[in-house]
Amino acid sequence: MTLHKGASPADRKQTGHPVNPFYGEADPVAGMETAPPQHTLPDGPLAPHNAYQFVHDELMLDGNSRLNLATFVTTWMEPQAGVLMAECRDKNMIDKDEYPRTAELEKRCVAMLADLWHAPDPSSAVGCSTTGSSEACMLAGMAFKRRWMQRNQDRYPGSARPNLVMGANVQVCWEKFCNFWEVEARTVPMEGDRFHLDAASAAEQCDENTIGVVAILGSTFDGSYEPVADICAALDEVQEKRGWDIPVHVDGASGAMVAPFLDPELMWDFRLPRVASINTSGHKYGLVYPGVGWALWRDTEALPEELVFRVNYLGGDMPTFALNFSRPGAQVAAQYYTFLRLGRAGFRAVQQATRDVAGSMAERIGALGDFRMLTRGDQLPVFAFTTADHVTAFDVFDVSRRMRERGWLLPAYTFPPNREDLSVLRVVCRNGFSMDLADLFLEDLEQLLTELRQQSGPMQRPESVATAFHH
Repeated sequence: MTLHKGASPADRKQTGHPVNPFYGEADPVAGMETAPPQHTLPDGPLAPHNAYQFVHDELMLDGNSRLNLATFVTTWMEPQAGVLMAECRDKNMIDKDEYPRTAELEKRCVAMLADLWHAPDPSSAVGCSTTGSSEACMLAGMAFKRRWMQRNQDRYPGSARPNLVMGANVQVCWEKFCNFWEVEARTVPMEGDRFHLDAASAAEQCDENTIGVVAILGSTFDGSYEPVADICAALDEVQEKRGWDIPVHVDGASGAMVAPFLDPELMWDFRLPRVASINTSGHKYGLVYPGVGWALWRDTEALPEELVFRVNYLGGDMPTFALNFSRPGAQVAAQYYTFLRLGRAGFRAVQQATRDVAGSMAERIGALGDFRMLTRGDQLPVFAFTTADHVTAFDVFDVSRRMRERGWLLPAYTFPPNREDLSVLRVVCRNGFSMDLADLFLEDLEQLLTELRQQSGPMQRPESVATAFHH
């Protein structure tokens, strides 16, 4: 979460603005002559309708989530799902003895994912729900490190320092894991037109202290899949030559809920013996409102028992593996609803529709002549593009800024090392982003390009505010 500071002295001294008597049910007699303070607690309570109105009005300044082409997070669900979530919002997911049916739905979701991801023995696979993929990745990394520690008890702590191999395109949660749990991050930079981790680079970075390799099934930077099977094959050769048995975790935050339905022949999951664990975000292409994620291990050997806690003070014997304790059960219920509602055929249809929209948009944007396409939405329903070499009047940040004026939240950002020179725009197509909306987006883009082409050059901006979007 974003790290905030407390209010400044000037903020704390701010006085409330006068309230129009016609605003809500402001009542001068009851003392509602001014708005409540924003940075300190009010002296007394407000009427619920007044409190609602103040918060509601301020939130109107947020962007429209349906027009947010930056986020991978689900921004539309059926009304019935919303009702179901409202009915479960007061249930604490961790209270499994008090809410046994919610716990049962979580168990069923894990079983469905184990089957979907081809666990060798679905009854032996273990998993849990999380607040999202970030927590799921932390848990997978912890399991990697603990297994490595068990194998290296004679050298750790001491001369041995664990390391984790990954591409520079990983989500920031992996950098956090390495920082928080004192693991060396061996990050493979981008080179030329290679925008993610490849098999040879992964193998080159490994040594006897490598706790695992992270492969991304759907890079947030451009929507491309990393070659999981090739990475596993390269690590097989490493084990044969050096004896190092290095497991792979597949960060399938998005792709693990796309590839099973649209790319069933792609080898990336538990069919590969070296894949020890997989995570996904139920609140991305799992089609559920935030926040819910899932972490699965191929068997109990892949998840050290010593990381699992059992407590009985909520009743019953409750094994848990999580970074936090309290979490709403609403998203888990919504995930089970979505699995029941769509089934394999439904998921296939929804994900194919989003890929079709992405492919159509990429083709039409490429045909404009002002842009060079890096990806075309044929893996994740996501594509990235940059300005063509001959374009000098504007850059991607100008396009992002001008599209925001029309309501579209279109992210512009630079790539990580060694391609910081490459700045791109990215479009994420999600369920609910229809061909009709894509047409409106293209109409707005074409109209503003007519104006941008007249500029003498890209707008100058401080380096620190080149982009508002971060990975």
